Amino acid sequence: MDKLIYKLMRRFKTNDPFIIAQGLNIHIRYADLGSSTRGIYYRKLRRRCIFIHDGLDEPWQRFVCAHELGHDRLHPGFSRFWLDEQSFFHVGKYERQANKFAVRLLTAGDQLGLGESLGDLLRRNGVPEEMQRFYF
Repeated sequence: MDKLIYKLMRRFKTNDPFIIAQGLNIHIRYADLGSSTRGIYYRKLRRRCIFIHDGLDEPWQRFVCAHELGHDRLHPGFSRFWLDEQSFFHVGKYERQANKFAVRLLTAGDQLGLGESLGDLLRRNGVPEEMQRFYF
């Protein structure tokens, strides 16, 4: 995962998930996704799209974009809807992997300073504090 992230960063010269998604020709759309959905990654034929809940604040939008980008890079060909309906795979595994990808992407190139807490590092990089457990 770290190799993949650094390869993306080297290619696009940033860890900004919006710029990376644009460079990969993944369309970003904003919509009201309901109260329980923050984002969706959708692929149909060669068109890829990330939908982000339009009611989220900027740090959450950035995290959701990075999370959905993780699905694109880590889980090509998988559909959450198909997994839920047609398989015995535990979807939680893929969500944890995408969360870990997002945290690592957003904090890539940064490290803990002397006397700094993990919470400080995450806040500085715009990672929601609830995602702290995915840092390691």
